[in-house]
Amino acid sequence: MQRRKFIRTAAVGGASVAAAGTLAAPAIAQSAPELKWRMASSFPKSLDTIFGSAEIFTKYVSEATDGKFQIRLFAAGEIVPGLQVADAVQNGTVEMGHTASYYYVGKDLTFALDCAVPFGLNARQQDAWMNWGGGRQLMNDFFKDYNIHSMPCGNTGGQMGGWFRKEIKTVDDLKGLKFRVSGFAGEVLTKLGVVPQQLAGGDIYPALEKGTIDAAEWVGPYDDQKLGFNKVAQYYYYPGWWEAGPQLSAYVNTTKWAELPKSYQAIIEAAAAKAHTSMLSKYDAQNPKAVRELVASGTKLMPFSQPIMEACYNATNELFAALNEKNPKFKKVFESWKPFRAEETLWFRVVENTMDNFMARLSAANKL
Repeated sequence: MQRRKFIRTAAVGGASVAAAGTLAAPAIAQSAPELKWRMASSFPKSLDTIFGSAEIFTKYVSEATDGKFQIRLFAAGEIVPGLQVADAVQNGTVEMGHTASYYYVGKDLTFALDCAVPFGLNARQQDAWMNWGGGRQLMNDFFKDYNIHSMPCGNTGGQMGGWFRKEIKTVDDLKGLKFRVSGFAGEVLTKLGVVPQQLAGGDIYPALEKGTIDAAEWVGPYDDQKLGFNKVAQYYYYPGWWEAGPQLSAYVNTTKWAELPKSYQAIIEAAAAKAHTSMLSKYDAQNPKAVRELVASGTKLMPFSQPIMEACYNATNELFAALNEKNPKFKKVFESWKPFRAEETLWFRVVENTMDNFMARLSAANKL
């Protein structure tokens, strides 16, 4: 009798547990909806590090949601041209974009501070400013006017100064030079007589080959070798003083961002952070081999002269001063950015640069 009662009670209890499990499922499903988004990239698929970081991003979002949140990635030109990604996100043509904010300085030069400005922050310093110096909040306050929510999603590290068809010895050699150069740097170089050309990555090689432009900068040895610039220009200059640590960004349409569950927002943030560190570490791993191969193939590695660097620095400061006078949006962000740069540079002088310079001397002496 007691045994039969136990079995009946256990059966009821088991049914209750099963029912509870059944009731819980809809709540979980509601908190993790199935979504399909599109993400437009500013970059071609051939650039496996920049485009590849966005592939890492979409992969992590999918895996973290058990495939419920799918973001399909499109290369430059597949939905919109590479330099129109911000517009596509702003007007809702796509939910997301992966781009470099300085492509949009034609709208407002403040965009550049989200990516890189001449004589600016290196990759680690940019991260520090964005995460702990108020940079991200300031930039997202700015982006609200463009219906964009932005987050860091990659950094190339310090870039090269570009490929030139002729040697650049003096400041006068810059006059009349048709130079493919992005963003803020074009504004600076205009002061020195350069004629900036804004071209997407996939359009640079044919323009340089045909002589439509005299020089072009892109990223660094790994990408530049892939794009074949060494075949159409001989002189490879450094450093890219306009891009000490350019940050790539993931843009999300603000309406779509607000519609996401908090869990999905957190997953997007985490996926972007993973893509961010992956890009920089891959470039750091791949660039040394690529630059050796370029030099071995006949590329002439050349530093910009000190007079050229100083002239560019002075022209940059003139532009900063003018912008602070006439652009209150730029001034608001710049007043946070400039003192942060000063503090970071001072700190890096103490330890980072001292150690790096010592190791560089050992490298030059073939002692490593």
